[in-house]
Amino acid sequence: MFTKERREQVLVRLRREGRVEVGALAQELDVAEDTIRRDLRALAAEGHLQKTHGGAVSLDPARMSWSAREHVAVGAKQAIGAAAAQLVRPGQTIVLDAGSTVLSLAQALLSARQVRPLTVVTNSLDVAGTLDADSDITLHVTGGEWDRHSRFLTGPAAVAGVDRYRADWAFLGTCALDPEAGATSVDARDAAVKVAMAGSARQVAVLADRTKLNTTATHLVLPPGAIDVLVTDVGDVAEQWREHPTAVVVVDPAGPQGTEDRLPT
Repeated sequence: MFTKERREQVLVRLRREGRVEVGALAQELDVAEDTIRRDLRALAAEGHLQKTHGGAVSLDPARMSWSAREHVAVGAKQAIGAAAAQLVRPGQTIVLDAGSTVLSLAQALLSARQVRPLTVVTNSLDVAGTLDADSDITLHVTGGEWDRHSRFLTGPAAVAGVDRYRADWAFLGTCALDPEAGATSVDARDAAVKVAMAGSARQVAVLADRTKLNTTATHLVLPPGAIDVLVTDVGDVAEQWREHPTAVVVVDPAGPQGTEDRLPT
């Protein structure tokens, strides 16, 4: 098999599964692991994938499994989560969806002892499991059907569960975000739960790393004007969103939380 054909096979597997492992590819394609590592380096340089320890993940996070998504833009997600945690005040009720970036927010809130007491409503068992150890955080889980691929509770029961609450903030991840199209999702069920979460809250913050920006998926979650705060790791996003009332918080994954543009008090 020629190099070009082999690399195309790698991309086929990546598009299908969201991630690949060096050992499995070497065995499947009957080549040395060093050959696969060279292929992955070349494909990463061309922008097709992101290398990880022992393999690679797709750069289309919207269609990746949870286990693959958690390896993408880890530093950015942690910085975004830490910045979003600064929006929360003691005594508030907040809604957290099931995105991997929102899970980083939950982890940041666990360390933010000054934000207590706190009530959290979520459709994520991972978020609930993260915050469960803190007795000063009251947890409400929506109920619904468990989606093993994306690790969220979904369906009519999840939507009805969200509708019972009124919150100060809804913190949402997103499959795709565009200043014209707004926040969108590849999954209609995911979109329905996010819409309900946004409708339950006085203010909505969307958390999106650079892999989600300037992209569009099928199902509308929020038009751009309905997003109160956008927390991201791309510096020029504030200018793109200038015509909307959205406050933009830009973080630096390598350093302290970055600039705030028109952040509400």
